[in-house]
Amino acid sequence: MELNQQDRVSYSPLMKSFTFNAYLVAGYTPISRASPLDYYINRPGGMKGYILHMTLRGEGRIKAGNRYIYSRINDLFLFPPDVAHHYGRADNSEHWDHLWIYFHPRPYWLDWLRWDRLEDNIGVTSLNNPALTGQIQDYFWEVIQQNASNELLSEALAMNALERLIISCFKLQPASNHQSVDPRISALCHYITDHIADELTIEHLAGQVFLSPSRLAHLFKKEMQQTLFSWREKQRINRARNLLQSTHLAIGQVSQAVGYEDPLYFSRIFRHHVGVSPRQYKKRYEQRITI
Repeated sequence: MELNQQDRVSYSPLMKSFTFNAYLVAGYTPISRASPLDYYINRPGGMKGYILHMTLRGEGRIKAGNRYIYSRINDLFLFPPDVAHHYGRADNSEHWDHLWIYFHPRPYWLDWLRWDRLEDNIGVTSLNNPALTGQIQDYFWEVIQQNASNELLSEALAMNALERLIISCFKLQPASNHQSVDPRISALCHYITDHIADELTIEHLAGQVFLSPSRLAHLFKKEMQQTLFSWREKQRINRARNLLQSTHLAIGQVSQAVGYEDPLYFSRIFRHHVGVSPRQYKKRYEQRITI
């Protein structure tokens, strides 16, 4: 999926603005010395989601704890939630062109986001196989292009490409391939998504995996880095986004289908997670659905 420079720049901060109050945002940032984008990103508290970088040209400098590390051509860097971001073009390089994807992972991706090499909690992987490098770069561009599209199911296609990208990166982590989320928590995640509209109590869920409610709450947060009901809320909103994007269901019907009896409360929760109301979100895809 080779793009010329003009096409690439159309996905850069030079041509469009990005907001990170979404589940998936992706772009291309070409930095040259003294250019408008030649400044350091500084987010001491990190972000709520993950960011994955791939360097295409030049060299970036990234602060990892009390020292700096460098991102060179075909290097991948993975910033988990709440890990500080401090990076920009390396002083000795004229350029730093890189692809990036900000995302909130699907629950079963979490195992695949454990990389072997960590630099102060920042994952680092270098690509040495030309065929694999091209494939991973293609996945990046597929995510970026689908994320920029308003076509029917474009968001689902972007997430699909991102999943393939994450799996490809995980295959390069032989040590991490042997680690996994506690199977009881994994089974419970599948149970909750299968009963997404049901009002499940902590006592009921604990009974499904033969744990006490307090032990389940502790174990779930340890494994998933969030509370059980926060996780369920995100899955409900994910399901709602899919329904709004690909069906003719009214807002109230979508609200009930994902477990919210009160459409006004659903709209408030939806806006909190997605940044726009369900009605505004649905309008993006209405025309495509009716064609």
